[in-house]
Amino acid sequence: MNETMICVVGRVATQPVYRDLTSGPSARFRLAATARYWDREKEVWTDGHTNFFTVWANRQLATNAAASLGVGDPVVVQGRLKVRQDVREGQSWTSADIDAVAIGHDLARGTSAFRRGGARAETGEAGAAQQPEPNWETPVEDSAEGEQKEQRGQLPATAAAVT
Repeated sequence: MNETMICVVGRVATQPVYRDLTSGPSARFRLAATARYWDREKEVWTDGHTNFFTVWANRQLATNAAASLGVGDPVVVQGRLKVRQDVREGQSWTSADIDAVAIGHDLARGTSAFRRGGARAETGEAGAAQQPEPNWETPVEDSAEGEQKEQRGQLPATAAAVT
């Protein structure tokens, strides 16, 4: 219950590695998050320290991440932080892992096109009846005439909801 949830904005540093395990799909990649600050003396943006995280994704998130992410992509990752310490060859190592709950492209740095995954797309489109797109346009009317119709309750439902 007392897990540390974090949200990290950075770039994909390694190509996601996808594995189909007996417990379900799993994917991992390295995420680089670099702090930037404004150097007043030089009047330029300067890179600060870079933190590296190993991001772990499971199940459908793993499948979608492996199919959607590439090295250098700007991403936002939300998940549980797990810091591990171990000794390798006599040296102490510390690693920071993120057990991802959500991964998405950082739309502040570019555009992305969303496509639903396999099973959901089939049941979502075939199972539900197609409904027409609502008309979101507000009818253009003479303002005095529109006010009179509004007072009498004669405006169309879409216009009455907007005004």
